[in-house]
Amino acid sequence: MIKKLLAPAVLAAVLSGCASTSTTGQANNNDPFEGFNRSMFRFNESVDRAVLKPVAQGYVDVVPEGARSCIGNMFGNLGDVWSMMNMFLQNRAPDGINSMFRVLFNSTLGVFGCFDLAAQNGLPRNKADFGQTLGVWGVGSGPYLVLPLLGPSTIRDTAGLAGDFVFDPVSIGQINDHATRYGLYGLKFTDKRAQYLGAETFLYDVSLDPYAFTRDAYLQRRASLIRTGREMDDDEASLPVYEDPDDEPAPVPAAQ
Repeated sequence: MIKKLLAPAVLAAVLSGCASTSTTGQANNNDPFEGFNRSMFRFNESVDRAVLKPVAQGYVDVVPEGARSCIGNMFGNLGDVWSMMNMFLQNRAPDGINSMFRVLFNSTLGVFGCFDLAAQNGLPRNKADFGQTLGVWGVGSGPYLVLPLLGPSTIRDTAGLAGDFVFDPVSIGQINDHATRYGLYGLKFTDKRAQYLGAETFLYDVSLDPYAFTRDAYLQRRASLIRTGREMDDDEASLPVYEDPDDEPAPVPAAQ
C-alpha cells in the first residue's frame, strides 16, 4: 500500500522538475501548453454540450431531488475517507479527526451516508486530495494542463489523480462485475455534473475568455488549498484575483 501511495509522488516530482507553484498574476507563465490546452478545452466543451449536460439534465428530470441528495451524500461520505487520509498526510490532524467523525456519524445515524447529519450538527465537509498533499509536501505544480473530460489540472495534480484513483471507494471495493463498476462510476460523475448545471452560463456571463478565466480560477483555488488547507470563501472564489500594475508601489530610488 505504501508503494502505491508513494508512486504518484515520485512521478509528480520527476515530471514537475524545477517548476514552481503558480501564484496570482502569473498564470500565463505557468501555461506553456496553452495551444494544446485551448484545443482540449474546446473538445471538453463540445463533449459536455453533446453528451454530459443532456445526460445530467435527464438525470435531474427523472430522479427525485431527495434521491439525488442521498446519492450525492453517499458518494461524498465515501470520499471523506480518502480526504481524511490526505489530511493526516498533510499533518492536519484536527481536520482529519473531523472527517473521521463525519464518516462514523453519517455512516451510522446517516444511514450509510444518505443523510449528511454531520454537517447539520456542526461538522462541515472539508475535502482533500493527493495532488493537494503533494503540494503540501513541496512538489511544484508544474505547467497547467487541461485533461480530456476531466478538465483543469496541473502536472502535479494529474500525478495526484493516480493516488486518488487507487484509493477511490469503487476501486478499493474490487468490484469484479464490469457493468456494476462502470455503472457506479457513471452514476457518480452524472450526479456531480448535475450539481453544476447552469455553471457554464455563469462562466460565459462573467468572462470574455472562458478558458483563461477557468485556468486562473483553478490555479488560484489550488494555491489557496495548499496554503490554507481550505476552500476560499464564496466572495473570494467567485472571480479570479488579478493584480493591477497601477496599484503597485513605485520603486524606491537607489541611494546616490
